[in-house]
Amino acid sequence: MKKNLIFALLVMGFSGIIAQILLLRELLITFYGNELSIGIILANWLILEAFGCLFLGKMAERFKRPLQGFVGLQIIFSLSLPLAIYLTRILKEVIGVAAGEGLGLISILYSSFLILLPVSISHGALFTFGCKIYSLYSKQDATSIGRVYIYETLGTIVGGIAFNYLLIPYFHSFQIAFGVALINLIICVFLLAPFWRDVQMLSPKILVIISLIFLLLTGFLTFSKGADKIHWLSIRRQWKNQDVLHYQNSIYGNVVVTKRGEQYTFFSDGIPIITTPTPDITFVEEFVHLPMLAHPWPEKVLILSGGTGGVIGEVLKHPSVERIDYAELDPLILKIVKSFPTHLTESELNNPKVNIEYIDGRLFIKKSSYKYDLVLLGLSNPSDLQVNRLFTKEFFSLAKERLKEEGILVISLPGSLTYLSEELKNLNACIINTLKSVFPHLQIIPGDGTNLFLASTSKEVSLINHLQLSQRLKERKLEVNLLTPAHIEYKLHSRWLNWFLKSLEGGTERINQDFRPLGVFFSLTYWNALFSPHMKGLFRWFERVNLLFLFILFFIITLVFLLVRAKVKRLFKMSIPLCIATTGFAGMIFDLALIFTFQALYGYVFHWIGLLVTAFMVGVAVGAIAMTSLLSRIKEDLAFFIKIELAIVLFSGILPVIFLLFHPYLDRPIVFFLLQIVFLVLSCLSGLLVGAQFPLANKIYLGSSPNLSRTAGLLYSADLLGGWVSGIFGGVVLLPVLGLLGSCIVVVMLKLSSLIIVATSARRRI
Repeated sequence: MKKNLIFALLVMGFSGIIAQILLLRELLITFYGNELSIGIILANWLILEAFGCLFLGKMAERFKRPLQGFVGLQIIFSLSLPLAIYLTRILKEVIGVAAGEGLGLISILYSSFLILLPVSISHGALFTFGCKIYSLYSKQDATSIGRVYIYETLGTIVGGIAFNYLLIPYFHSFQIAFGVALINLIICVFLLAPFWRDVQMLSPKILVIISLIFLLLTGFLTFSKGADKIHWLSIRRQWKNQDVLHYQNSIYGNVVVTKRGEQYTFFSDGIPIITTPTPDITFVEEFVHLPMLAHPWPEKVLILSGGTGGVIGEVLKHPSVERIDYAELDPLILKIVKSFPTHLTESELNNPKVNIEYIDGRLFIKKSSYKYDLVLLGLSNPSDLQVNRLFTKEFFSLAKERLKEEGILVISLPGSLTYLSEELKNLNACIINTLKSVFPHLQIIPGDGTNLFLASTSKEVSLINHLQLSQRLKERKLEVNLLTPAHIEYKLHSRWLNWFLKSLEGGTERINQDFRPLGVFFSLTYWNALFSPHMKGLFRWFERVNLLFLFILFFIITLVFLLVRAKVKRLFKMSIPLCIATTGFAGMIFDLALIFTFQALYGYVFHWIGLLVTAFMVGVAVGAIAMTSLLSRIKEDLAFFIKIELAIVLFSGILPVIFLLFHPYLDRPIVFFLLQIVFLVLSCLSGLLVGAQFPLANKIYLGSSPNLSRTAGLLYSADLLGGWVSGIFGGVVLLPVLGLLGSCIVVVMLKLSSLIIVATSARRRI
C-alpha cells in the first residue's frame, strides 16, 4: 500500500506541473498574454492551491478514511482539467467578446480564477490529504510532511521535463489532459483495490466503480478520435467566424493558421504575426522602404523576427541588396508558413539571397561575424522580458557593433499623430533615451499607429529629407503601392516631428537596461491603459515604487511585531508561516531573476531555460531530502532555522554582485562558458535553500501544534502565498522598475524582517 501511495504522490507532482503549464499556455492564447497576464494566472493558481491546501485540507483530520478523500480529489482533478481547457477556449464566446479582441485586467482576473478553481483547489488539497495518509504508514512527525514534499517535487521535475520535451511537441492539449486524467484514475483504482473485498466498506467500492467508469471513458477518448473531435470543436468555437486550417504547439508557443477568402493569417499565442498574400501594405512599405532609402546603397540586411509575409519581399525590391540574414526563434512558424504557400512567402523564403537562421535574434547578432547596412527589428513592442531584450541599451550596443559605418538600426513602437497618452509617452521616451545613450544620431518618423526610429553612428541619417528619398525611390525603380513621393513628403514633414517632440515633454528620463527592464513596465502600463483604463492610477503608483519606500514599509511591519510580541502569546507560531511565505517570495524572485538574466546575457535558448527551472527544482528536492534525513538529529532546530534565513539573506546579496562582476568580461570565451555553469549552480542553490527550510519549519511548528494535517496545509499554503505575491509583483513591478540589484535588495530587507521577527519572538515559544 505504501508503494502505491508513494507513486500517487509522485503522480500528484507530475500532474500538477503539467496542468499548470497547460492551462497557462491555453489562457495566454485567449488573453494575448504578457508578463502581467502571466502573473495574474499564476497568482490565481497559487492562491487557489493555497486555499485548497489550507481549508479543504482541514477535512483530512475529520475523515475517518482520508484515503477515500484523496481519491475523490484525484477524480475531481482528473475531470476538471480537460473541462478547464474547453472552457478556456470558448471563454470569449461565452462572455460575448469577439475573437481577436483583448480583455482587461479585471476580466482576466475573474475568468482565470473561475476556470482554474476546481483544478487548483483539488490539487492543493491533495497535498494535505497526502501528508495525513502518509503519516498513517510512517511516523506521525515532520518527516512525513517532508517526504510528501520531496515526492511531489520529484514528480514536478519529471513532469516539467516530460511536458516540454515529450508532450507539447507531439500532442495537443486534450490528448495531454486526457492522458494525465488516465494516469490519475488508474492510481485511484490501485489505491482502493485492497479495500474491494471488505464487505463492510461500501464507499471505496463506489469510488472504484466511479473511477473505472471515467477510466474507460477517458481511455476511449484518449485512444480513439474522441480527443481530436473535442479539440477541433473547441478550436472552431475559439476562432468563431474564421476557417481554422492548422493548430499546433511548439516548445516556444502556439501557432494557428486561419483563412478568410484568399487571405491567410498566422497567429502566435493568439497574436497575428503574418498576413499573406496581402500584408499590411502601409506598415510594411513604411517600415522597410523609408530606412532602406535613407541608406545610400544597402547591400547586407539583417531582419530579426517578423520577416516573412512582406518585409523580406520589400527588402528584395532594392537592386543593391546582396544578402539578407533572417533570424526567427521558432522554426515551427516558418515550417507552417511553407505548408500554406502563397506567391509572396515562396518568393521570400526560396530566394537565394535569403539566409534563414532558427535562433534567438540577440544570440545571432552576438555570434554573427557580418557587418550590416541595416538591422530591422520586426518586433514593435517590448511587451515581455523576452522581447524586451531587443530594446535594451546592451542590445543596441551589440547592434551598433554589427553595423557598417553608415549602417542603420530600425525599430518601431506604437504611436499616434493625434494624442500621446502618459503611458504611450513614457514607453516612447524610455526607448528614445536608450537609443540616444548608444547612438549619436537618431531620426524619428512619427506615425499614426507606428513610430519609426532610425539610429546610426553616421550623421547622414539625421539629415535625410523627402527630396533625397524620393530621388532614390526613382533611381531604384521600386514598385510600391503607397510610398509615392507625396507620401514620403507627408511622412517627413517637420510638423509631425515637432508635435511628437513637444508631446514627449514630461516623459520619463530613464533608460531600458538588461538588469533593469523598464521597457516591459512601460509596455504593460500602455497595455493596461488600453484594456483597463480605470487602473491607470495603480500603475502610476507602481512606477514610483522605490527602495526607500519599501524599507520604511518593512521597518514599520517589523516594529509593529516587536511592539506586540509581549501581548500576543502565539506570536512565535505566527512567525514560522511568515518566514515560509517570505521564503516562497524569495524563491520565486530568484527563479525569475536567473531566467531573465540568462536570457539577457545569452539569448533565448529554450533548453537552457528548462535546465534552469529543472536545476531549481532539483535544488528544492535535494534540500528537502537532506533536511528530512537530518530532522531527528537536529537538537537546536530554531537556531538551524535562523541560519537558513541568514543563508537566504546572504544569497540574495551575492546573486546580483556575481552577474555585475562577470558582465563586462562576457566577450571572453572562458567567462562566457563558466558563467553558464554558475547559472546552474546558483539556480540549484536557490532551490536548495527553499527546499531545506520547509521540513524544518514543519518540525518547529509541530512542536506547538500536534495537528499534522493542519501544519502541512498551513505552511504549504504560506509557501504558495509568498509565491503568489512574488508572481504578481516580481515580473511586473520589482524586476522592471527596481532592476536585478534592487529586487535582490528587497528580498534582503524582507528576509531580515522575517528573521528579526522569528528570532525575537522565540522567547515566547509555546
